[in-house]
Amino acid sequence: MHISLKGAERRKARVRKSLKANANGRPRLSVFRSDKNIYAQIIDDATGRTLAAASSIDKDVKAKLKSGSTAEAAAVVGKLIAERGIAAKVKDVVFDRGAYLYHGRVKALGDAAREGGLNF
Repeated sequence: MHISLKGAERRKARVRKSLKANANGRPRLSVFRSDKNIYAQIIDDATGRTLAAASSIDKDVKAKLKSGSTAEAAAVVGKLIAERGIAAKVKDVVFDRGAYLYHGRVKALGDAAREGGLNF
């Protein structure tokens, strides 16, 4: 049975399909970007568990930032997800950008996560 998907859902499915083919057992660093905030999770697809999570609405992050919808906020969240991922003994991940282009806030989060010590 073929399910009809529209625009962003189709892009997200296409990206996720190629990630799973190339993951080699590594967990997935998933990014969700809303108008006001940005969220990141490290997910182990084999067990279906979230190993680490960070967002611009975390209390310690929100206190530092004027807005959660900037590239600066995304960089802070990227560093935080890297710290939490390393604390959960995860260093190698695959970056799941979802339906978003690797540009702007998504790129800022990814670059900060790399600087923080995650490999992808």
